[in-house]
Amino acid sequence: MRMTVEDVMTTKVVSVTAATPFKDIAQALITGGISAVPVLDDDDHVIGMVSEADLLRKEEFREEFYQEGYRPPLRARLRHPKGRQKADGDTAADLMTSPAITVTPAATAVTAARLMDARDVKRLAVVDYDGRLQGVVSRRDLVKLFLRDDEEIAAEIRDDVLDRTLWVDTSNVTVSVDNGVVTLSGWMDRRTETAIAARMTSRVNGVVDVVNKLTWKNDDSTWEAR
Repeated sequence: MRMTVEDVMTTKVVSVTAATPFKDIAQALITGGISAVPVLDDDDHVIGMVSEADLLRKEEFREEFYQEGYRPPLRARLRHPKGRQKADGDTAADLMTSPAITVTPAATAVTAARLMDARDVKRLAVVDYDGRLQGVVSRRDLVKLFLRDDEEIAAEIRDDVLDRTLWVDTSNVTVSVDNGVVTLSGWMDRRTETAIAARMTSRVNGVVDVVNKLTWKNDDSTWEAR
């Protein structure tokens, strides 16, 4: 069974409002040991996210332009329009990235990981279908999926993949797991069935790699090519 965002997300979330001052946001990040906080409206709708990077722009621009006490040249202001605005910001409304990148609790953990990678963020706000905050999922939450016990992974592969999902005889298949690396050995009736078994095994949460040592009685791969 594939894990969803709801299975791994944090439900006790540190959040701020649009009016929260810069220093209070910084304190929330430091105290909570987190990299970003969701910004909520009065009905708990997520309207944005403020990250460490958003806060650091203020000091970044101060270093770059203000140490000699002059106003940034026009070309610099045009080159960093959003950064310039955030560097001047004093509240979450000024600093936040909006709209926030969100995911639903029902989304798979893999979907969340791909979204983080595509958008280059470390945390996602988890919202219901009305956009209200339900939790937060971080990269660290997703990495925990790979800390599953080997026996737990093996049991899921045997019970859910081999016995329930594959509608073929898997009684001659052996599953062993070592530090998340799964080895499938034994034999099945058709070659295509061994490929399907390996592919479905690779999708189990906590599986680092699959070593497919399965053999077959009938090579039906040429039929599949047709």
